[in-house]
Amino acid sequence: MTYLVRKCSQEKPLKMTPEILGYFSLSTKSTPLSRKSVENRRLCLEFSKLNVKDSLKELFVPRLKIILMLYTRNNLNCAEPLFEQNNSLNINFKKHKKTVWLIHGYRPLGSIPSWLHNFIWILLNKEDINLIVVDWNQGAATFIYSRAVKNTKKVAEILSRYIQNLLVQGASLDNFHFIGMSLGAHICGFVGKRFHGEVGRITGLDPAGPKFSGKPLNSRLDYTDAKFVDVIHSDTDGLGLQEPLGHIDFYPNGGNKQPGCPTSIFSGLEYIKCDHQRAVHLFMASLKTNCSFVSFPCRSYKDFKSSLCVDCGSHQKNSCPRLGYYAEQWKHSLETRIKTWPLRITAFFDTNDKYPFCAYYFVLSIIALDESMNNGYISFKLLNQIGMAENSRLYERSKPFDKLQEVKILAQFLNDFVNISSVVLRYFQSSNFQRPRSKHRIQRLMLESLTYPERPPVCSYNFVLKESEELFLKPVTCTKKDI
Repeated sequence: MTYLVRKCSQEKPLKMTPEILGYFSLSTKSTPLSRKSVENRRLCLEFSKLNVKDSLKELFVPRLKIILMLYTRNNLNCAEPLFEQNNSLNINFKKHKKTVWLIHGYRPLGSIPSWLHNFIWILLNKEDINLIVVDWNQGAATFIYSRAVKNTKKVAEILSRYIQNLLVQGASLDNFHFIGMSLGAHICGFVGKRFHGEVGRITGLDPAGPKFSGKPLNSRLDYTDAKFVDVIHSDTDGLGLQEPLGHIDFYPNGGNKQPGCPTSIFSGLEYIKCDHQRAVHLFMASLKTNCSFVSFPCRSYKDFKSSLCVDCGSHQKNSCPRLGYYAEQWKHSLETRIKTWPLRITAFFDTNDKYPFCAYYFVLSIIALDESMNNGYISFKLLNQIGMAENSRLYERSKPFDKLQEVKILAQFLNDFVNISSVVLRYFQSSNFQRPRSKHRIQRLMLESLTYPERPPVCSYNFVLKESEELFLKPVTCTKKDI
């Protein structure tokens, strides 16, 4: 039996074998490139649809098969095979463009990843790329987790042969960006090892922890597997890994207990997978929204919460690393400022509890003129020009205010404040002793956005702060000597 498979600029009869037909389905959802193609149905490659019965069968008949599903802007809604029957390259694949490889993880129930189609749509709407979904569901759909773990190296071996074919036909390793979820992150690492770390970039989305924790670098994803490796850890005390693996490792909300995820086992499967999958949704949110997930290089989450890591070393736009698709811009910015690369960094930040999980960071810097503020803490809120006010979440309530020494306090807001009309300040003494309320002289207050460091900071100068009383300050643009 012969079917007509519509390509971008040619019509070529393709004889379909029964085996190949098993991975295709008729679809009218494609985005045709000509009026004539509207009249024809198009055969689309679909992700392997498996279920619990398939996972049960796999207990007795192990299997492994991978399918390479190519998406481009020419076939956004209709995947096509990367290679044709005669091993020729799909005409939609453009060798000079960036190629993203998307690799899923363990699928014990055989279902399609719930985030997959949205991820594809977001990526291709953001950038004109070749997007290859690596479907290894027949190998990931098993109730024996250790069997799926063993399959990761086998998948990498098969993938490397396809990649070698692409290289022969003119593709470049430097243009390859591998994005792997859970077990898929380690598959990316194993592919990178086979090409001696010459692939352009690997992004690990909460790399799987069980069977990989504490393993040597040749048995898991490692920063030597690509020219740039960024990793998001969102479930370090569950299905993910605690130890850093990349050039930069992001730990949102400390790397575990993601806000908005169920806290009770009675929530069912969502309780198990929510923290683990948050890495995927944060990455997608960085692409789909205006969220800028600024993070702060720091030794630990505890130090981050103590406001010890509020300075990224520069006021340039990309001085603080950003989680997500554009994390590589931070690498390029950093390479222009340091002499030694690679640099390995752990970075921390907190998020909101609802999609798109945005939060905005400011740092409040205060220089006091007396030492009487040593045993107290500051609270403040911001008002914009339309009167909207929001209290800050402070990361260190108590700070020692040594005379003429600058104290920096990290603050988080759920909304961005572009035009700040007022900074409302209040100082509280920690001591419980009854005594008259004191007054404190402040030489300078400076407020700057860490999420958008290109914005000029604002300042207030030479004012008196009365204990427990709100003080409304109208900030002005800081003088050059303060910036």
